[in-house]
Amino acid sequence: MKMTFAVLALCAFAQGALAAGPDCRAIESTSGRLACYDAAHPPKMEKPTAVENDASRTAYKDPFIVEDARTAAKLKTICRGC
Repeated sequence: MKMTFAVLALCAFAQGALAAGPDCRAIESTSGRLACYDAAHPPKMEKPTAVENDASRTAYKDPFIVEDARTAAKLKTICRGC
């Protein structure tokens, strides 16, 4: 039991050591240090925005609007108080 706990604890602490990045602060030259940081943390590319005015797409028709109109029309014809 103690051996299992020791192995689990060792594995838990080892993940932090594996996640450590390169030591870019120790590099003396400016360009080398900048290259190290660029390699460690590459810039994130932005996603292109979707074009909403695409003529090939048909307009969205909500099926619930038609169903709601039919239900409202049926409810208005119910006689309450006849």
